[in-house]
Amino acid sequence: MSRYFKARFLKSAVSATGFGDDSGYEVAVAGRSNSGKSSALNAIVRRKDLARTSRTPGRTQSVNLFELEPGRRLADLPGYGHARVPPAVKAAWARLMESYFAQRRSLAGLLIVVDVRRGVGGSDEAMLAYAGARGLPCHVLLSKSDKLGRNDARQALASAGQALGQRAGTQLFSAESGEGVETARGVLEAMLAGRVQVKVPGGP
Repeated sequence: MSRYFKARFLKSAVSATGFGDDSGYEVAVAGRSNSGKSSALNAIVRRKDLARTSRTPGRTQSVNLFELEPGRRLADLPGYGHARVPPAVKAAWARLMESYFAQRRSLAGLLIVVDVRRGVGGSDEAMLAYAGARGLPCHVLLSKSDKLGRNDARQALASAGQALGQRAGTQLFSAESGEGVETARGVLEAMLAGRVQVKVPGGP
């Protein structure tokens, strides 16, 4: 049984006034609209339907907050990078992210879900910059690793690790095969415990 079997949806916020309780520890989960972010979140907390997956990239434009246990929360940030999203929506997303990272005192870390076949992109770099300005630990999940052969996956991991340097931990991850799920769960739990330094077993 999942440690977070009592995990529940709290609320969706489209502005800073709607973020709600700012006590305890909170970890944000970010990623491109088609990176597999919701599937990754569900796999990590062992809940199939905690975060709703959507067939329409860019549809979610709010911060969705979940309580995992008292004083421990996840913030599912709006997906980004979808070309069909109007400029006004992109601008609203940027304002929301600026408010979120500037105001959430409970924010203890950031998980970024990146499709291993695409690599770290400009929007992912923007999220790293938001977190870096706060001095937050970051960890990148190279998702959908089951879509690549072992050698290609290892090469993608090495390339991402080299590009990110000391700014973030990096690992291969697949919600489908289960690769890296336990490692990601350990990183999440370390962040939720308020540990600034996050060490990744076997990471670069």
